[in-house]
Amino acid sequence: MTLAQANVGEEYIVKDIEADDEELVDFLFSLGCYSGEPITVISRVKGGCVVSIKDGRYNIDNDLAEAIIL
Repeated sequence: MTLAQANVGEEYIVKDIEADDEELVDFLFSLGCYSGEPITVISRVKGGCVVSIKDGRYNIDNDLAEAIIL
């Protein structure tokens, strides 16, 4: 399951980041999004979703959401 398929309000654990672009992986890592970390979809917005990672909230577009495996 990817983050794009996650239910709003449920907490998930990131299992993997599947992306060919190393900069994308590094960007997600800088947000605290890496294997073993909890992530929660707060809401859906046009073109993506708002997620809670650690103490921050971030707007993740659909391409990034597809790369995050739960």
